[in-house]
Amino acid sequence: MDRERSIRGAIADLRAAFGPLVVSPVYETEAVGFEGEPFYNLVVGFDTPLGVAAINQTLRNIEDAHGRVRGPNKFAPRTLDLDLLTWGEATGILDGYELPRDEILKYAFVLAPLADVAPHERHPVDGRSYAELWAEMAATTGALARIPLGLPD
Repeated sequence: MDRERSIRGAIADLRAAFGPLVVSPVYETEAVGFEGEPFYNLVVGFDTPLGVAAINQTLRNIEDAHGRVRGPNKFAPRTLDLDLLTWGEATGILDGYELPRDEILKYAFVLAPLADVAPHERHPVDGRSYAELWAEMAATTGALARIPLGLPD
């Protein structure tokens, strides 16, 4: 998959949909859950008055516009995978979607870029800042490899 083109296109589409963005560095990590090419991972922050359902529909539309094919296998290569990680301090199931995403506390490729974008914000369930959570996780996982794509903020 053309990772760099997909990321640049998604950022442009996210900016068009939501306005100003805060964009983390891009990290390259091994595929999780299946054998495959490494993934590029990043987190984008934005403010919006939209609710969870509208945000998720916008994210799905952007994925589709960039050739995302949805199949029965959750763990498979994809052009783009956009997930809403948090929505303010919301917890629980909102519009059929559980927040905050449990991947935040499970995977370095989610937590590291989230800590870059929102280091002082606190996980709405755990209570610690994303910077604190990443420092703890990084002590066991080690640093992630940054990819210098030179993406605009």
